[in-house]
Amino acid sequence: MTTAHPGGPASAAVSPLLTRLAAERATGALLRDRGTLFLEDGRIVHAESPATPGLDVLLTAGGGLAPERWREAVDRAGARRQVARFLVDSGGLAGGELEICHLAAIFDAAFFALSPGSGPSRFRRGATHWIGSVRSVPAAAVERETRRRRELLDAVWPYPLLDTAPVVPRAAAPGQTATARQRLLLARADGVRTPADLAWVLGRPAFHTLLDVRRLAAAGLVETPHAPAPTPAPAPPLPDWMTQTQSPDVALLRRLRDALEASL
Repeated sequence: MTTAHPGGPASAAVSPLLTRLAAERATGALLRDRGTLFLEDGRIVHAESPATPGLDVLLTAGGGLAPERWREAVDRAGARRQVARFLVDSGGLAGGELEICHLAAIFDAAFFALSPGSGPSRFRRGATHWIGSVRSVPAAAVERETRRRRELLDAVWPYPLLDTAPVVPRAAAPGQTATARQRLLLARADGVRTPADLAWVLGRPAFHTLLDVRRLAAAGLVETPHAPAPTPAPAPPLPDWMTQTQSPDVALLRRLRDALEASL
């Protein structure tokens, strides 16, 4: 017996095509407008999205991996699709650290790739990614986490326009404080950068940045953009007979006046 997810019926899959490919144990790339999921035997082995910092940014932004070591790994092992193996075997990165960042990159990119507005899905059978083998994740787990993240954002502050609008800081109320992580984000929010821009600048997963921005907006530390009021529809034109000026019958008005005067 199938148990329905709390956020909706069990049949409401995030991506019906992904569910089918997982059942078929397919290998290849699931392409959508906002990202790509790479599958091997029906499990997700990598994901990337233009909306999120890639694995390279997550690994190098925190200082765990020097940028030149990443470039060396891509140059020497990218064509063989063994970049991950090269990083670990060459001593450039611990295997555990690579796995953690890789999982973060998968769930982050999948959130955007599987978003409702990500366009139609296409599957390129047999396609693989040059990062190579790190760790695979069941497609059902990725769908479940994607759904949970959507629900979490709305539970924190249900204003989706925040996710794409420039982040505009507001002055804190007397006695109001922010966490160190929030202060770092606010320091880089210049009223022009969007949450995606800030994720790249900070070297953080994009979803975590969205969540931080919504929490800041809920606390009043970031402006909440609102959709413009709908423009009222123009009033329908009046019928011609209502707009035409009709000349009064002057002779008739005079006869009525004369009759009234005679009766006084």
